[in-house]
Amino acid sequence: MSLKEYKEKRNFSKTAEPIEPRLQKKSDGLVYVIQRHQASHLHYDLRLEEGGVLKSWAVPKEPPLKEGIKRLAIQTEDHPLGYEDFEGIIPEGQYGAGKVEIWDKGIHIPLEVTHEKRIVEIKGKKLQGKYCLIKLKGKDPDDKNWLFFKLKNKKYISNT
Repeated sequence: MSLKEYKEKRNFSKTAEPIEPRLQKKSDGLVYVIQRHQASHLHYDLRLEEGGVLKSWAVPKEPPLKEGIKRLAIQTEDHPLGYEDFEGIIPEGQYGAGKVEIWDKGIHIPLEVTHEKRIVEIKGKKLQGKYCLIKLKGKDPDDKNWLFFKLKNKKYISNT
């Protein structure tokens, strides 16, 4: 996966955001993090490790802690591994300017991953259980809107 878009949007002489990805750690699962981002509007950045990068979605409202709550998640550019540890202030005038803090962190285990759907088991401090990201089918094929929600435990049984 390319980090070209990520790098093009940032001036690394002005922001403390990671430039290069860190080497992958050995763990029981893949990186999962949600960062609370007070930019022009408060939102939450969901990041899931996949293919050597952090796939990323901006979630305009607090992520769903329980079943029955669906949240819009807008896919954004991939971020480098290592960004899951980033907290701080992105300076005024820079892309994403504002305060970034870790809201939840842990690991995720992919259960089903396709171009239009991701079902993962999240093991964070706040989010626990099986979650789903489903791409919404808009008129534009490049639409980046997804739904993010917690699955009922009995609703999904992994084939793996």
